Amino acid sequence: MSGFMKMFVLLLIAGIFPVLAMIVPLLIEPRRPNREKNSQYECGVDTVGRNVPRYRISYFLYAIIFVVFDVETVFLFPWAVKFNDIGLFALAEMFIFAGILIVGLAYAWKKGALTWK
Repeated sequence: MSGFMKMFVLLLIAGIFPVLAMIVPLLIEPRRPNREKNSQYECGVDTVGRNVPRYRISYFLYAIIFVVFDVETVFLFPWAVKFNDIGLFALAEMFIFAGILIVGLAYAWKKGALTWK
């Protein structure tokens, strides 16, 4: 089996598995819907008004900043593992990368995106 064929089989399995994971439960689940099961549940109290809660934008700002620094660690870990092999040029590039993130953090801090109200 060639390398491309192995890759094709891997992609085929990776495409089929999630589809099967969604279809099989639909086929084997018991279906006995009634009014009580289809109603929304709020701690035993019937809902009144809007059912979708409103979230403040500060929650999303924290999430975005978390994702930015999470991506930084994703790039930083392989760099740290191969640090001895890649040399000083990669060290300078990582300082530039970290500097850009620090400038972004300082900007978010200055704009008040990190203050919890």
